[in-house]
Amino acid sequence: MFSRFINGIVLSILVLLLVININTGLSQEWSKDQQMVWKNVQAYWKFYGDGNLDGFLSYMHNGYLGWNVGTPLPSGKAEAEKWMKHFWAKRKVTIYDIKPVGIAVFGDVAVVHYYYTMMVANEEGKEKDMSGNWTDVLLKQGDKWVLIGDHGGDEDDD
Repeated sequence: MFSRFINGIVLSILVLLLVININTGLSQEWSKDQQMVWKNVQAYWKFYGDGNLDGFLSYMHNGYLGWNVGTPLPSGKAEAEKWMKHFWAKRKVTIYDIKPVGIAVFGDVAVVHYYYTMMVANEEGKEKDMSGNWTDVLLKQGDKWVLIGDHGGDEDDD
């Protein structure tokens, strides 16, 4: 009976430590470089959410190569521009949110993993929830971090 009591206490302590560790990991402090990278990701997502093609493209390197999970092959900047124009001609992002999961900075290159969720309205105004994970690879150019590659997509991509 006493051993069950002790086992219960030990298990409770382990669960508590696990919860504390998970919460600490999610609320980690970002370095100055990581914060700057994330600020740039937020900036181009703002342009994306507003349907501002020129603003978004200003954060995309000419040598960009990205791969949406719903496409058979990677695409460059010109092809990404074509698809964004088509997307915004038929739909409008009504609200979005992005949450960083991990940011690694290696000098002038950064890798950013994040989770996104957004509501997208079609031409009739009917909204659809889209969410998933994304990885951006960025290159520092002056004070700006620009996309050189990415991969990800909607969890329910069809």
